[in-house]
Amino acid sequence: MADGGVGFAGDWALMQRANLYSRVASRILWKLAEKSYKSEDDIYKTARAIAWPELFDVACTIKVLVTAIGCKLRSLDFIALKVKDAVCDAFRAKVDERPSVDTATPDMRIHAFLTERHITLYLDTSGEALFKRGYRQETGEAPLRENLAAGILGLSGWEPNENLLDPMCGSGTFLVEAALIARNVAPGIARDFAFEQFSRYEPEAFEALRAEAKAGVRRNTTGKIVGSDTDRGMLEAAAVNLAAAGVADMVTLELADVLDREAPMPTGVLVSNPPYGIRLDEQEQLAAIYPLLGHALKQRFAGWRAYLLTADLRLAKLIRLSASKRTVLFNGSLECRLFEFKMVAGSNRKE
Repeated sequence: MADGGVGFAGDWALMQRANLYSRVASRILWKLAEKSYKSEDDIYKTARAIAWPELFDVACTIKVLVTAIGCKLRSLDFIALKVKDAVCDAFRAKVDERPSVDTATPDMRIHAFLTERHITLYLDTSGEALFKRGYRQETGEAPLRENLAAGILGLSGWEPNENLLDPMCGSGTFLVEAALIARNVAPGIARDFAFEQFSRYEPEAFEALRAEAKAGVRRNTTGKIVGSDTDRGMLEAAAVNLAAAGVADMVTLELADVLDREAPMPTGVLVSNPPYGIRLDEQEQLAAIYPLLGHALKQRFAGWRAYLLTADLRLAKLIRLSASKRTVLFNGSLECRLFEFKMVAGSNRKE
């Protein structure tokens, strides 16, 4: 376990399963080398010692990404250049050609992570980030990453036999992810992965994994999934995304204001990513809305568990409800809080 990641060991099939089934990972990285270093030349030597031509074909384009904590060397860009040179030199020595660089849509992403004294080199097995499931057709102004939405559903303890409501659903990320979980659809079932271009890739074996995933899809679920919004355009966007994911039949969409709507069922889990203002006038409007939201939850959602994700840390104070849990999360680089409110009739009100 480390900041921003977790390590595991396994065989080739496990790596493919992790890419296919993980709902919360951003990428699955293959650790190739870890060495101490003092200079850029040491970094070059570590990268050059890897048998890159045995991992992928010279026709694949590459990109080197470097991140560092405590590194004393002068330039991360220069470090990326040294790693790229090492990869290209390895190919020249083996096949008398070098791979091309593509910084936009590379076939192979090579990650270098540096601490003050050590460098670790990884080959990205995923390709595009795993939160890109392949279904998103429409987005709102600040779309929630799919893997974060799935992670929040997990943190809420929601199970497919429970009812779920997102009363500010926007383009429907929570709804789609909940429906995919309820139906047991592997999140990577409709996309490609970088490992499909590795030299040792066996198409038949991976197609067998895909077939296994498709066979595991459920058709019958007991919990109801409902999404609502005041913006008809956002509901149309949500409908497009639900259809693209193949789960439109599992979700009910309603045009409704969260401040006015009734709970669609007696009990369930409410999860949402309320808007937060960037401009001062937006912030003032939201400051007036938060107490009304707390009142609506209190009056109409007794018996429900509510989970609100926001980057606006005023919400906890202004909503005038006592949060039973606060979890720090990141939507990309944006620091957020997930607040849990257990809506029990006659309590939970912060005066």
